[in-house]
Amino acid sequence: MARAIKIGDRWVGDGYPVYIVAEIGINHNGSLELAKRMIDAAVWAGVDAVKFQKRTPEIATPKEMWNKMRETPWGYIPYIEYRRKVEFGEEEYREIDRYCKERGITWFASVWDIPSVDFMEQFDPPVYKIPSAALTDHELLRYVRKTGRPVLLSTGMSTMEQIRDAVRVLGEEDLLLLHTTSTYPCDPAELNLRMIQTLRKEFPNIPIGYSGHEVGLVTTAVAVALGACLVERHFTLDRAMWGSDQAASVEPGGMAKLVKYIRVTEVALGDGVKRVYESEKKAMKKLRRFLEPPSPGVIGD
Repeated sequence: MARAIKIGDRWVGDGYPVYIVAEIGINHNGSLELAKRMIDAAVWAGVDAVKFQKRTPEIATPKEMWNKMRETPWGYIPYIEYRRKVEFGEEEYREIDRYCKERGITWFASVWDIPSVDFMEQFDPPVYKIPSAALTDHELLRYVRKTGRPVLLSTGMSTMEQIRDAVRVLGEEDLLLLHTTSTYPCDPAELNLRMIQTLRKEFPNIPIGYSGHEVGLVTTAVAVALGACLVERHFTLDRAMWGSDQAASVEPGGMAKLVKYIRVTEVALGDGVKRVYESEKKAMKKLRRFLEPPSPGVIGD
């Protein structure tokens, strides 16, 4: 079994270019116009796809949170009302679907509950993302798998046994695991990027990616060097905007830099086979005293 999956017309996995996802999520704050501006910025930055989040607020929000009051751009309102305000419906997603096709960029969504899967099916998504929060929701995992679409599974706030259980439920075919730490923003000391290598050893047939919530760009390029074949970073037009995910997000200029860093990292990794490059030979002739090892002398009579 190859360590790769297909997202749309792109293979993602070992031996293929890193697939870069700008996670718009709910950073649009319920504004379709803002979402379209973010799509434009993502296209400009050179990413491969944009991702949104789809929830049914009454299912995905714990009941004890519903009536907790929260200060929002719409006033001081119950948390469940806030969740409804930032949730796009069919009209908005039809426009997102149309606009992404017009701009030539792939889009898909994280699904947090079964009705959200049914909702997204009408848009024929190339892949489904299951968030870390739903990794232990085996009913949702089975339901997503029944669609026959490839699956990305984030592994934040999960034990290795929980990850193994989720993989057993989903099966290894058309599955990609994303290492992540579910802290927004995440301290570098808790990124634990070597987990990418751990997951690669544990699941030799499954491509491994990275979903980053840290501040800064370098660590995401390091994740690629450690074997991540897909990277996802939260995306925003302005980190100072209102919203819980904005501070852990990357602005357009930073995303463009990250795309460049990843592409340079890919090229720089090479194939691990030692060779003397043509470009080295001039320096070798100039700086090395012996171009070839001297012949061994004869000792004695």
